Amino acid sequence: MDSSTQRIIFAGIGIPIVFWVTLILCGVLIGDYSHFSNLVSELGTTGASTQVLFSSGLLFCSTLSLVFVFALYRECQHFQISTIPVLVILTFTFSIAGAAIFPLPHPLHGILGSPSVFLFLSPLLAVILWREVPSLKRMRLFSVCCFLIMSLGFLALFPDVLENDPGLKQRFFHVGWSIWFGYLAIEFSGILGKIGKE
Repeated sequence: MDSSTQRIIFAGIGIPIVFWVTLILCGVLIGDYSHFSNLVSELGTTGASTQVLFSSGLLFCSTLSLVFVFALYRECQHFQISTIPVLVILTFTFSIAGAAIFPLPHPLHGILGSPSVFLFLSPLLAVILWREVPSLKRMRLFSVCCFLIMSLGFLALFPDVLENDPGLKQRFFHVGWSIWFGYLAIEFSGILGKIGKE
């Protein structure tokens, strides 16, 4: 296994693990926090006992995301497939770093954390732009599923839907990208050698 493949696997699977472990630990430390009714950013509000842990976890995720994007980008270029679905992941990279550096209630928190709303385009564009790559054809169904799960995060725009569970609506988005990153890591690490032979 070459170093690029190792980076893809390590970062792609590591990002969601670090993210969810951070959320769970912070929630436990706060005590009365509900992952269904409370928003993710509430775990890192200014002055909260979990602010440092939360921000550190998010910054680590952002760093891993840069490694992930860089490694995937190199492989896409090498095998001459579109890099756009990979570059869209940078919206997540910058958003999660912004949310960590400027915690609630800082006015920049929402502004710098908002680019990630475009992350759902990554699996959607993968369906379109990678459709001619034989080794990636099996990714279509999974890409659509991840796109739909992430899109459920937009339920946050409809306050009457699950009105008592804003945290749950937000977590649909996080579950979607977590699965997508992990799947990209596994899929790309498995097909790197195959694409070159076709």
